[in-house]
Amino acid sequence: MGHSNETHNTITAQNCVQAGAIAGFKAACVTCVVSAIPTLAAVRTIPWAKANLNYTGQALIISGASIAAYFITADKTILEATRKNADARYDRRS
Repeated sequence: MGHSNETHNTITAQNCVQAGAIAGFKAACVTCVVSAIPTLAAVRTIPWAKANLNYTGQALIISGASIAAYFITADKTILEATRKNADARYDRRS
């Protein structure tokens, strides 16, 4: 019985991580678009940005925001799924 419980826990953990990765990827895609539009618009209209943000700076702003969105969303999703699984396990034992 202990072996099947370990297998169940492993599958549950893998599902949590997979759900986190999917949610993180979706958030990164949305953030990429949302951060790219104002960044590219600012470089074309604001003199300071035009003078100081080259292509590398623009890419760093957009990718930095996207990477942060991925990790924040993936972390939140994994923690939420883990919490739900723990609550479900606790309710079954009660």
